[in-house]
Amino acid sequence: MRDSTYSALFGAMSNEHKLGLIANNLANANTTGYKKDQVAFHDTFQRFAHDYLVDSRSYLRDKNLWPKPDVMAKPRLSEQRTDFSQGSLQMTGNPLDLAISGEGFFKLRTPDGDFLTRSGSFQLTAEGGIISEQGYELLGQGGPLLLPGAGNVIIDSQGQVSVDGAVTNILDVVTVDDPTALEKVGNNLYRVRPGAKATETPVPPETRVEQGYIEKANVEVVTEMVAMIEVQRAFEMYQRMISGTSEMDRTVTDKVGSVV
Repeated sequence: MRDSTYSALFGAMSNEHKLGLIANNLANANTTGYKKDQVAFHDTFQRFAHDYLVDSRSYLRDKNLWPKPDVMAKPRLSEQRTDFSQGSLQMTGNPLDLAISGEGFFKLRTPDGDFLTRSGSFQLTAEGGIISEQGYELLGQGGPLLLPGAGNVIIDSQGQVSVDGAVTNILDVVTVDDPTALEKVGNNLYRVRPGAKATETPVPPETRVEQGYIEKANVEVVTEMVAMIEVQRAFEMYQRMISGTSEMDRTVTDKVGSVV
């Protein structure tokens, strides 16, 4: 198989993966607190044997015994990461809708352990607990957050929870010293990737909790649509490259194998 076929194949596969990420971003454009995924490419260099045979003693020969070094760059997917940039805040007026302005995550308790999220659309249970849309408990300092009675709930910018003027708890809002170590889990949750050395840390002073707001997804629909068209065109180009190379091989085979 020609080298051009391999390059086109990897190019098509890379763009297929990127197209899947773009489609997922668009599907979650209206998901509260969603953070879009991105991919990055880098050049991998292919070296030949004569690249390492360099002889500076020019008097040993009057001609170059080896061709000039050829280094071929081939782009490949290098990493996939989540863009944690701030999404816009939308006012709802619901006292249990919360948004984080700046760095930080809410903590939720699930059957599989504690997870982080930027989605602040919460509900009150009959027992006075606050849960996410998926039914996971919102954590305060010391454990799941509980509200005594059905009074007026006020949550200030530092996450302090008050019911009818009495302070009951403080939201457990944290950040991570290395956000690139976070991985997405279903239902818009995050956790530190197994094996990573990142740890939870207190949020910076400028981080604020906004009561009565939700954070919208940081997905620009027009930008994602333009990127989708670009990726589709690139995928079609790689397909034509594979077909063209295959046709050239078929033509050469037919001519070499023909009897004159």
